[in-house]
Amino acid sequence: MVTDYSILHKRRAVPLVMGIVNVTPDSFSDGGKFISADQAIEHGLALFAQGADIIDIGGESTRPGAEDISLGDEIARVLPVIEGIRKKSEALISIDTRKPEVAKLAIEAGANIWNDVSALTFAPNSIEVVASLDVPIVLMHSQGTPKNMQDNPSYEDVTTQVLRFLSMRIAAAIIGGVKRHNIIIDPGIGFGKTLENNLDLLADLSRFRDLGCPVLLGASRKSFIGKIDGSANEPLARIGGSLAAALYGAQNGAAILRVHDVVETVQALKVNSAIIARSEF
Repeated sequence: MVTDYSILHKRRAVPLVMGIVNVTPDSFSDGGKFISADQAIEHGLALFAQGADIIDIGGESTRPGAEDISLGDEIARVLPVIEGIRKKSEALISIDTRKPEVAKLAIEAGANIWNDVSALTFAPNSIEVVASLDVPIVLMHSQGTPKNMQDNPSYEDVTTQVLRFLSMRIAAAIIGGVKRHNIIIDPGIGFGKTLENNLDLLADLSRFRDLGCPVLLGASRKSFIGKIDGSANEPLARIGGSLAAALYGAQNGAAILRVHDVVETVQALKVNSAIIARSEF
């Protein structure tokens, strides 16, 4: 089991790349593509081979309008995948879940990081569980639930409000026994946000570093890209926009980029880094 998480905290010129493995029939971009454990295991190992530093495994879709699934179904989807990948790789695995029961079993099966889109608000014992596990936790902002979050998102000042929410969740986690160095934050692009909200959060991304935790950015293939260029219903047509957001994030404080397209993102980051290094001569 990997227990050295220093890679998450080292100052790096290039963000870590987190590849996405959705073991779901209904995720917005690749739902159903890796629904079998064997397919998901193969895909996860391929993402590591392509240059991913972390893979994020999820068994419940959190796309807009998604319905909740049972605890048993979610466990049955993700545990075989985590176990299968862990047998063949020592690289970092993240479990993408709101449920503390799933997170606990996933960590016991070999996962290293808990990525919670509810920022530990889904269940009353979430903070207690992550404190006892003593693993890195991603706290993400979302307005509403996946089922209703895009019905009518509204903010007076989206960046200020998201910063305030994440600051409060950091404080609650620490009071509950979570070590500060285990906390990662995510502004939640696309989770209860309008196009303008998403663009404001991206433009203000550097402000999130002031919270003192590594920043994860997840903008890959999200619908706001399609609203800009007209590819609204074609997630695979949003790779260019995904790379633009990733490079902007890399230049403005993102420590981790959560992406579908690992090869393209790794290449873009390498080229961007080489240009920046040359410009410093």
